[in-house]
Amino acid sequence: MAKKNADGPDLDDKAFVQATSEARSRYGRFNLAIVGSSGVGKSSLVNAVFGRDWAKVGRGLPVTRGVQFYSDDSLGIWDVEGFEIGSPIPPDQQLRNHLDAIAAHSGEHQISVVWYCVKANDDRLTPADIAMIRELDARGLPVILVLTKVDWIKNPITGQRGVAKDVEAFVDWLNDPVDEAGARLHIPYRRVILTSTRDRHGKGKGHGLGDLVTETLALAPERDKDAFRIAQRLNLPWKREMARPIIAAAAAAAAGAATVPLPVSDAVTLAPIQLTMMGRIAAIYDLEVKTMLSAGALAQFGVQVAGRALATSFLKLIPGAGIVVNAAVAGALTAATGESWMKICELLHTGKIDPRKLDQEWAKYAPSFMDVARKLVERRVTKR
Repeated sequence: MAKKNADGPDLDDKAFVQATSEARSRYGRFNLAIVGSSGVGKSSLVNAVFGRDWAKVGRGLPVTRGVQFYSDDSLGIWDVEGFEIGSPIPPDQQLRNHLDAIAAHSGEHQISVVWYCVKANDDRLTPADIAMIRELDARGLPVILVLTKVDWIKNPITGQRGVAKDVEAFVDWLNDPVDEAGARLHIPYRRVILTSTRDRHGKGKGHGLGDLVTETLALAPERDKDAFRIAQRLNLPWKREMARPIIAAAAAAAAGAATVPLPVSDAVTLAPIQLTMMGRIAAIYDLEVKTMLSAGALAQFGVQVAGRALATSFLKLIPGAGIVVNAAVAGALTAATGESWMKICELLHTGKIDPRKLDQEWAKYAPSFMDVARKLVERRVTKR
């Protein structure tokens, strides 16, 4: 819907929402399978890495006993129970049945990476664990063996963190597994990651999660890597790397639109470019802004930060800019706005600002004269 601007032409505020929706569709969804028995800490792990409490999301697809699917736009979680003790069905066959049920769904639901979760205080993998890991590997699924609930011990002298002797012995065995007779075992997990979502006192941010995120990205199929970067909430630099090409493209498009200098009254034509940029960046930060703000608030926000309003606010600050927006100014304004919006998205993404106060927060983080001047200089240097 177009928002009537009292100072000029109508502003199409749909650009932001459409860009967010299109970006979500393009990036797709990352589907993670987490295998492990009840109480191993699967939900805590998901919450720590992805910032989702799947118990509140509710179930997704109807699957089968022992398997649940939870999803939103960027993340799908296949929660697969461990081996059911006492079952007459062998563990690998149990898992095979689960994987067959998953495979029956459409391609957008298929597993990218598996976290096979085992509590750190276990001494060995059971025969059932080994059979299930082999079955996952036989399906071509990369498996990360995740030791959960690790009790990290901090050395009071060096400050370094370590683990108890029994956990250390378990890890040594995992790195070179042998059976009771001393014969080597082939257990095809790709890597062992030690994790905790809290310290021994139930506080803090845990340990090993960064390694888990890095390894998961490395093992994800190429087509799913961006979806994983969006879904995870621990590595903000990955999101910045995705956002900056979008900012650069928008700046170039704005400069192209102002090849023939635009009177300020016509600068509203830059708004769709700028709002599209902002919508795409919002998708990268996994923000559903249209649910955080009412339609009217979102439209009003767009009027305040894009097009003519943006140009007018900066032309007053740039010496010699006059009353027209040339290519250099249009590009610099858009680039600086993109960088500021990226900062806002990070703060929204990490819960550091209230989305209901987005317009107030924008006033704090909106690009300054120096930000725009810096972008002008960067554009000149790039053209040499």
